[in-house]
Amino acid sequence: MKQEQYVVGVDYGTDSARSIIVNALTGEEIASSIHHYTRWKQQLYCDASINQFRQHPLDYIEGLENTIRGCIAIAGAEVAANIRAISIDTTGSTPVAVDASGTPLAMLSEFENNPNAMFVLWKDHTAVEEAAAINHHASTFPVNYLQYVGGIYSSEWFWAKLLHILQVDESVRKHTASWVEHCDWIPFLLTGRNDITQMKRGVCSAGHKALWAEVFGGFPPNNFFASLSPLLDGFTDKLFTKTYTADQQAGIISGEWAAKLGLPTDVVIGIGAFDAHMGAVGGQIEPYHLSKVMGTSTCDMMVVPAAEIGSQCVKGICGQVDGSIIPGMVGLEAGQSAFGDVYAWYKSLLEWPTKTILENSDIIDKAMAAKLQEEISDKLISSLSAAAEALPLDPEGILAMDWLNGRRTPDANQELKAAITGLSLGSDAPKIFRALVEATCFGARAIVERFIDEGIPVKGLIGLGGVAKKSPFIMQMMADVMNMPIRIHKSDQTCALGAAMFAATAAGIHPTVEIAMNAMGSGFEKTYLPNQNLTSIYNTRYNQYKQLGKFLES
Repeated sequence: MKQEQYVVGVDYGTDSARSIIVNALTGEEIASSIHHYTRWKQQLYCDASINQFRQHPLDYIEGLENTIRGCIAIAGAEVAANIRAISIDTTGSTPVAVDASGTPLAMLSEFENNPNAMFVLWKDHTAVEEAAAINHHASTFPVNYLQYVGGIYSSEWFWAKLLHILQVDESVRKHTASWVEHCDWIPFLLTGRNDITQMKRGVCSAGHKALWAEVFGGFPPNNFFASLSPLLDGFTDKLFTKTYTADQQAGIISGEWAAKLGLPTDVVIGIGAFDAHMGAVGGQIEPYHLSKVMGTSTCDMMVVPAAEIGSQCVKGICGQVDGSIIPGMVGLEAGQSAFGDVYAWYKSLLEWPTKTILENSDIIDKAMAAKLQEEISDKLISSLSAAAEALPLDPEGILAMDWLNGRRTPDANQELKAAITGLSLGSDAPKIFRALVEATCFGARAIVERFIDEGIPVKGLIGLGGVAKKSPFIMQMMADVMNMPIRIHKSDQTCALGAAMFAATAAGIHPTVEIAMNAMGSGFEKTYLPNQNLTSIYNTRYNQYKQLGKFLES
């Protein structure tokens, strides 16, 4: 009999980190553990009024240690002794300033409470002006250095965030030896390296967010950055000249981390990548099928054989990078800046009385008020969904725009705002909720139409993530609006499972990512089929949505 071999997949989300131990031969999940970021939960270092969202590196370190040790406590010592590899995925672009040792500046005492020395979370939009400057600047060059990121640079990405931090914080600027993505830093940490020049950078983050492309020989030339801002003159020399696909090794776990986690000293650490990219693999992506990772935002992933896409560049998406999802294929990324966040915003809006009045009630005691508040919070979205689902589809009903966090795709613009129109005295909570769900589905359709308009067929949809698993109402509407079936993957942890698949490949247990995906994939649990009777009405509603969008942009 073959000796059992196990791998660990670590998934860093917006609110929490999760690890799973997986049988590398079968994909069976042996253990799972989650850690909610302590400081982030308190919204420390964040200011939503200016779209500032920062995360402390200690949250990430604690998440790594607590979840892997939590998994081992469940799985047992025998499993731990046969763990062969660890790979991680993270949100992105979520970069940080580091010193020459590769230590995030927030880990140093003088910067421990400075948000500018912390990881700048993907949804941080403080760099809107810098992104606009990059876009204008790029238009003056004969070579289109934005061609592989959809032609528009976003405030959510690497260079805009770097320029913003360098401009607003002189102290951080003076101590910055390099600028590092979260997905590259964790493998560096686990391998125990202390020289930033030894950090292996993944092609996923470099290509989709940092303007790195083989065609350019790496980054755009220094004069592109120096003429944008003197602060960026020579900065590419502080970065990297080589990138790696996520099926390769970042190194071997350090003795310190092996002891800390209770693991063997020969555990392979894989190259890191973004959550949606590894999630697409965990969800068994297929060429020309749009793999939609649906959480607080969406990331829509597609793979296309390199020979078939050739030199074509798709406009208005979040990049196309050879090997960023599956080595040997071009990975294309799109997405919506707010998806689950739209529903969370509306839920928070409706919960205002229970959070501000009920807890100070003169009628019931605090313990009962807390229980009632918890029950309302737990049942609110499901109750809204049931009521909204029972509503007839009204061609002239409330119409909403889903740009509560700006627009990611098509054509990134983080300055755009959302809207709700068509309200009357008869507009109740379920009707508004239905309009918001419809808006998120229309936003998803706009992405599909952009791919098709650019000559890239969309042959199917794959639903991944919490919203896909938990909300039949939203998924059925998605199928109806798209007029296309959507398959829902069985795994509750497609991002962590994808990381585990890459770990198994990096360790040589499987020769390719595709073979690992087939061996370890858990398949699909449900398919939502579109209701053809609703097609014409949703087509009308979608055209209204596009008209509203044009009005808001103007």
